[in-house]
Order: sequence, then C-alpha cells, then structure tokens
Amino acid sequence: MAKVIPFRGLRYNISKFPNLGDVTAPPYDIISEAEQQELYNKNEYNIIRVDYGMDFVTDTEDNNRYTRSGDSMRRWIEEEVLIRDDAPAFYIYEQIFSLNDGKPAHSLKGIMSLVELREFADNVILPHEETISKAKEDRLKLMRATGANTSPIYSLYLDDEETIARLIEENSDDAPDISFMTADNIRQNIWIVSDESVTDKISRLFANKQLFIADGHHRYETALNYRRERHEAEGTEIGSADYDYVMMMLVSMSNSGLFVFPTHRLVRDVDRFDETLLVGFLTEDFAAAKIHFTEGDYASIITDRLSKTVDEKLFALYTGENYYYLLTLRDLSLADAATEGKSEAYSRLDVTVLHKLILEKHLGIDMENMRNQKNLSYVRDAADAVEAVKHGDYQCAFLINPTKISEIREVALANEKMPQKSTYFWPKLVTGLVINKFND
Repeated sequence: MAKVIPFRGLRYNISKFPNLGDVTAPPYDIISEAEQQELYNKNEYNIIRVDYGMDFVTDTEDNNRYTRSGDSMRRWIEEEVLIRDDAPAFYIYEQIFSLNDGKPAHSLKGIMSLVELREFADNVILPHEETISKAKEDRLKLMRATGANTSPIYSLYLDDEETIARLIEENSDDAPDISFMTADNIRQNIWIVSDESVTDKISRLFANKQLFIADGHHRYETALNYRRERHEAEGTEIGSADYDYVMMMLVSMSNSGLFVFPTHRLVRDVDRFDETLLVGFLTEDFAAAKIHFTEGDYASIITDRLSKTVDEKLFALYTGENYYYLLTLRDLSLADAATEGKSEAYSRLDVTVLHKLILEKHLGIDMENMRNQKNLSYVRDAADAVEAVKHGDYQCAFLINPTKISEIREVALANEKMPQKSTYFWPKLVTGLVINKFND
C-alpha cells in the first residue's frame, strides 16, 4: 500500500521572512491575473515567481516564465532565502478558518510528507476526477525547470479508528513552529516533527492505507510523467531516485474541517439556444418548477433551496430573469441508463446526471467540449454565476449541490473518474510553506 516517508523540506528562512504571509501564495490554478500581479508586487521573493511566473511579450525559448522560475529557485537557495531542514521530518499542517456562518472556527489538520509515486492501476493512490492536458503540460515544464514539487497534492485517507488523528494531536499540542495569517484571514500553523520514533510510527500506520487524491490530479499525473522521463533519460530503475516520490498533504476523511463546495456550470455560445424549448426537453427526465423571486439575493435563495434536498437529484437553471427553474430528476434509473457500464456510485453523482442528461443530451456539450471549455465555464461562487448570466455574459447557469466525501471515496474505489471540476475543496492549501527539492 502507500509508502509515506519524512523528508528534508526546503523552506523560507524564517530569520529573513518572519511573516510567511509576505512570501507564500494561494494555489496557482485559482489565481487571477490581477492577483498574480499583486503577489509579484508584494515581495520580490514571493513563491509566485517560482510556482506561477508571469509571461512577457519579450519572452524567448531561453528566457521565459519557466527558465525564470528555475533561475529564481537556484538563486534563492544560494542566497539562503530558501534553506533545507537538517533532518527528515513530517510537517503537521493546520488551517483555522471560519465559514462566516455564525459557527465557531473550524480546524483542518493533516500531515505533509513524501509519498511514493504509484500508477493508478496499482490501486494505492486513487484519482476521482478527469484532468486537462494543457494544465499537465504547464506543470511538467515547471518541474523540469525547478526539479521540485513547489506545492503539495491534497489527498485523503480512511482513519475510522482515529489512530493517526490521535498521533497528530499528540505531536501538535505545543505552540506551532510556524504560524501566520494569510490575506483571507486563515491561520496557517506548522509543527515540524523529526523525532525518528514518531516518524517511523507514522510511516508504519500509512503502510496499509490507500490514498484518495482530493486536489492536485494534474500535478500527480505530471509527477508520474516527470519520473518516467527522468528514468528514461538517465537509464535508471523506478524506485531508485528521489523523484520517485511526490509531496502530499494527507488528511483523514473523518476530519471535521474537511469541506467540499460545488462548482457551478455556466453555458455560453450554444447555437440557437432557446429557454422554452430547453425546459420542454428537460421535462422528459426532470420535473421542472418555475419559481419566481419576490425579494432577496437570487443566488442565496437558489442555494438554500438546493441544500434542503436529502436523496433527490436537484439542479437550478437560471437564465437571467426574475425566476429560476428547479429541476428534479424523476427516477434514478434514468441516470443508470444514461451511463451504462458505469458503477452506481458514478452514475448517481449530481455532476454525472447534469452532464449526461442535460448538458450532453440537450445542449450538445460532450466530454471533449467540456475538456476544452468550448461552451462551458466553471465557477465556485453561486453569486458570480447568477451575475454573469444576468449581465449577458452567459446564456444560462446550472447551480448544483456539492459532491459528498463518501461519493468521492466510492467513485475512486470503483476505479472511475468524475467529470472535471466535480469538487472544490476548501480552504486551499498554501503554496510555499514547504518545498520538496530533488537532489541535483
């Protein structure tokens, strides 16, 4: 099963950067152009310059975002901006955050470690979501330039008896070794655990575990490709190099701070789009109730109604007016029939039902179209989805409920992958806390 080991992390020199909020960043794939520029301006040593460098019109084959990333990392190591820990360690990582729902703050806590790369067919590390080739190409170029994992892959594991959870708590009782606030008011805490008796025990406890990738599918597949590429070029055997491992943040599926938000779908540029015809077609498989808004925030009204479902498959269709359609799947057997050969876990996902019985069947948006984002865009915030349609930027929006953790587990165990953008784990892990740098 999973081989999980401590490592000598490359970290920012705290004596030079006492507040890591100045030099860390959100994950690259949620950063807008404006946020990228803001992080560039924030500090000349911000990790953004390595993990998600800017493109310039003067770029050439020898001077571009990737070559600059590699140069920055090498220079920062020489200048001791980044320093490697003396001993292999596990890094207990905690995020303390609020959902602004009036409830006490939540804590998400896990272990940052190295995990031996395994092909998905080995059933040790399991994906749950499809990936996009363009993103993998970008991350591979970055790995070639830096020889490093600059951010951790977010993975889950089963710990029903909470054996690992208790060990994590025992080793994070004292004040953290690192603590700071990020711009989104989330407290970031790190405990560095290098005691061999503890690290050996943690490794043993993971030895019988499967790991479920939550966030970072592109980076995991990139790490597999990088490993293959390096071994072929150097004529070495798999398992003999430090790049046979990848950096991961491991979190128990039972952790109370684990939250998954929905990713809503926005539709654009569909030929001959007609709301009345579409709703008429949808009534083949769905009960469609037209609900008018009286007052209040449209997005909140829709998401509140969707959240009240238990076992039904519900969606909201919004077309920019002062009403929306509540779509309720008439029978789960319709989902099963539309996904013949797939597991029940996959067939009955909300995103599967939406994609197969609505987007593909009635709007002609198939999997290839989705991968290329030709007629489909994705947005996490329901208010942004509503506003985009109301302003005429999109023809309609489909608002959905979040995928459940149990559904992620069951789909992965069935060796299947959800459509891309099926999950949005939050809060996002910070980039730049710990780097896994391969030996040159």
